[in-house]
Amino acid sequence: MAGYPGALDAAVEKWLDGRRQGLLARSDALSARYRAGRPSGGSQGGGRRDGGIDLAAYVTARLPATFAVNRRVMAEISALRPGFAPRSLVDVGAGPGTAGWAALVQWPSVEAVEQLESTPAMAVLLRTLNGASGVAALVAAAVQEQALAQWSARPRDLVLASYVLAEMPLPAIPDAVAKLWAAAGQMLVLIEPGTPEGYKRILAARRRLLEQVAAILAPCTHSAACPLTGSDWCHFKERVQRSRAHMHAKGASVPFEDEPFSYLVVARDGPATPAARVLAPPLVNKVQVKMTVCSADGLAEIEVPARDKTAYKRAKKVAWGERWTAPDKSS
Repeated sequence: MAGYPGALDAAVEKWLDGRRQGLLARSDALSARYRAGRPSGGSQGGGRRDGGIDLAAYVTARLPATFAVNRRVMAEISALRPGFAPRSLVDVGAGPGTAGWAALVQWPSVEAVEQLESTPAMAVLLRTLNGASGVAALVAAAVQEQALAQWSARPRDLVLASYVLAEMPLPAIPDAVAKLWAAAGQMLVLIEPGTPEGYKRILAARRRLLEQVAAILAPCTHSAACPLTGSDWCHFKERVQRSRAHMHAKGASVPFEDEPFSYLVVARDGPATPAARVLAPPLVNKVQVKMTVCSADGLAEIEVPARDKTAYKRAKKVAWGERWTAPDKSS
């Protein structure tokens, strides 16, 4: 089970019952689109998620991964802002409701949910799962069958746009992000596939949001220009435990997969706690830990020697995507 809120694990399984035949080929096609940085289509783009088998492939093969990524990002927000307790949210390009589910798990304070999903078949699935969720905020959710361009935004504490920007042409990103930011009373969360194309869209969003004086919380620990150049791009990976159905749909022989993602979190007030972000898996041996990090000082290769026992012990536990702050040697 994926750990969706309320009764959604059972609701998803019930909806999938009888819809699993022929999923392998459809799941392969979906995975190819994501690897290319182009999600499965739907609410903001010209792709299709409206065929029954496509929806079943999406729910089986993609929903667990996108939910896990959203949970990872929401946990990072809570670590940075432990006092953040949104009461309202809007999930733009909601699909079956994934990003909102992750937010509801993280913040029980949410009372009002709005979901924007313009693909008719996906909107039907969204309402079906909302009704079966047993979660009051979802049962009462306002579902808007509109694309972002037609949406009349009203302020919400938290605005979520998960795997949405990659469905738009790159030149359309700045205006779309400006509209999302205008609706964000406290915070805006953007999540995209961890591909070069997904990262291009995050970068375009970042530039526009900095122009609008948004405070970047994560993953950047600064507001300077991104120091990554050439063929490199900022992305992270989240390990997803596969169910038996998920393994069958993916033709997989191992019970997990690593989902690459890029993301950006901005807020109305205050920067993130000063630190560095680990941009690649650290190299650990008995002599030292080597890490590639990004901070206000730019990119750096940090070497933490084993002779510095306190720092070395901490560094061995730091993972790709986490924040790193060197121990205070003055204490």
